[in-house]
Order: sequence, then C-alpha cells, then structure tokens
Amino acid sequence: MYLEIVTPEATLYSGEVTSVAVPGVNGEFQMLDNHAPVVSILGKGNVKIYGNVELDKSVAEKFSKGSNNETLLAINSGTIEMKDNKVIVLAD
Repeated sequence: MYLEIVTPEATLYSGEVTSVAVPGVNGEFQMLDNHAPVVSILGKGNVKIYGNVELDKSVAEKFSKGSNNETLLAINSGTIEMKDNKVIVLAD
C-alpha cells in the first residue's frame, strides 16, 4: 500500500509500505493492504510504519526505530484517510 505523511511544514514520507499502525482516539489500529476505506481522527502517540522505509535526509531526525524494527513518528494529533490502497496521514 502507499503511505503519505503530511504536516503543516512538509511532506515527511511518501512511499510503499507493508502496513501502518496509528494512534486513534479510541486506541491504536493497524491497516494492511486492501483495507476497507477509513477516515479517523488521531490522538497523541506514534505512527508505526512497517516495511522497507527509506527516509529523506532532511526529515530523518523526526523518525526513530521501534523495538520490532518499525519506523516511528511521534504525533500530537491528526487525521487519517485510507482509500483505494492509499493511506494519507495529516499530522501535527
């Protein structure tokens, strides 16, 4: 699936991933390939990206590696849309 993470300052990531887990307001949830369409509000927590993630050097310091080798991005809030195998995260 294709993932795009956008903040008010810049697009932090766009590329193919295996799956993504996000901090929903009612708890974390994960999306895999061909997931049903979803629109949700996000709370404070980590966006967890699974797969071979190659980050641009200009934004790499915003990300970290998790204990299961996932790539993490800490956010305070945001929204997510999953449609047609594309995930868009608008994050603060």
